Amino acid sequence: MAYIEQYADSYAESYGAAGSTPAAHSVADEQKYLLSYAPLVKRIVRQLNSQIAGAIDRDDMEQIGLMGLLEALRRYGVPDGAFGSYASLRIRGAILDELRRQDWRPRAVRQHSHKLRDAVRELTRKLGREPDEREIIDGLGISAEDYQAYQLDESAEMMASFDEVLQDTVSPGGDSAPSPEDQLVMRRSLAQALGGLDEREQRVVQMYYEFELSYKEIAAVLDLTDARVCQLNKAALNKMKAVLQSA
Repeated sequence: MAYIEQYADSYAESYGAAGSTPAAHSVADEQKYLLSYAPLVKRIVRQLNSQIAGAIDRDDMEQIGLMGLLEALRRYGVPDGAFGSYASLRIRGAILDELRRQDWRPRAVRQHSHKLRDAVRELTRKLGREPDEREIIDGLGISAEDYQAYQLDESAEMMASFDEVLQDTVSPGGDSAPSPEDQLVMRRSLAQALGGLDEREQRVVQMYYEFELSYKEIAAVLDLTDARVCQLNKAALNKMKAVLQSA
């Protein structure tokens, strides 16, 4: 798919630009840019809010996202066409960092999630393949709502882990500027990671990261359940994470 190369180029270019020495913004300029990119923060908050089940108040998430946007502006310099990709990762990262800091999943929820994960693995072993949604619900004796909550929890955890790997991959030297050779490696690694997905996984990743749709919106487009979209996203991120870590 052509978007694979475009997606990889977008991240590589944004981090290449971000590595340059940023020009200091005046307070007025910062306010102007914050207002200009505030809709980006709102889209990311709306997207993440459907995954974390109200663990943080939406207004608080937007404030954290705006702080991530401000940090992105100060590191990047004058925004250009590649800034949106860079800022999106920083905004999402700031919110996910706060979720981890607050230990947003209660211990009982984490323990329940781990038990379900172990049960799904055992069911997979017995079947000799990945079970579908109905087989998991019937085999584990849980409700469809419990299964969806499990998928959301798993997907949010995987998403946080993947974002960390992605930031390490596209910005291996921290705030230093990647060389042209490093940027080429970034593009190839991201394109390889995306190209290793099947067509439906690619569409989920594209709609989630590029078009910033929520799971519910993706489910409506693909005529799937929210839980199935979560499952596809988790599988895609696992595959991409493995490729990026081995690059």
